[in-house]
Amino acid sequence: MELIQKKQRIMVVVAHPDDELLGLGATMHKFIHQYQCRVKVVILGEGITSRSGSRDTKLWAKQLAIHKKNVTNAAKAIGYHEVKTYDFPDNRFDSVALLDLVKVIEAEKESFKPEVIFTHHGGDTNIDHRQTFDAVITATRPMSHEPVKTIVAFETPSSTEWQAFNHPNYFKPNFFVQVSQENVKAKIKGMESYEFEKRKYPHPRSPKALEVQSQRNGVIVGCEYAEAFMVIRSIQS
Repeated sequence: MELIQKKQRIMVVVAHPDDELLGLGATMHKFIHQYQCRVKVVILGEGITSRSGSRDTKLWAKQLAIHKKNVTNAAKAIGYHEVKTYDFPDNRFDSVALLDLVKVIEAEKESFKPEVIFTHHGGDTNIDHRQTFDAVITATRPMSHEPVKTIVAFETPSSTEWQAFNHPNYFKPNFFVQVSQENVKAKIKGMESYEFEKRKYPHPRSPKALEVQSQRNGVIVGCEYAEAFMVIRSIQS
């Protein structure tokens, strides 16, 4: 039996605008268009203000507004059905009570009623990614009434692979999704919407690097393109 079934409800919970593309954009494009899954994205952080010494949303007001528009354009490239954004402080999630993140995820989960959640890997170098992972795990404790049966972690280029190779919680994929060149192109098109996030090769977030990464993951499992994941929990009823 496939881990992800047709017409399932999937919620993607990420820390920053662009994270909803980097590690799983091609996979979500496939699941939406081929599996008829309904996918909602929850973006917890504003993704900009850490670029100055202290958090000043007024200083970055123009860029924050542009970033919100970029989110909408990126979502169209993949076909996401819903996107909800929040304004937790960029790269400062450790300054926020974990419970505040948990409450947001619980509310979104109650509203959307997903069967599957995709989120960050808990060993990423980025503190916001780690806090997001912890919040998702806390918000989906496997009690009898919990609707989320499957939790999957994705890798985020320019964060996951920059962790120390001997780190005890290094990303070790155990689930791969074969994707097409069309899926990968949709992911890259979405990333091109992000004016403040796209980079030139050989940066991991550059278009060429994203394609190379999907080819590398494909080679690992004997296909042309793939994206790599870690299954954190899956409950078969």
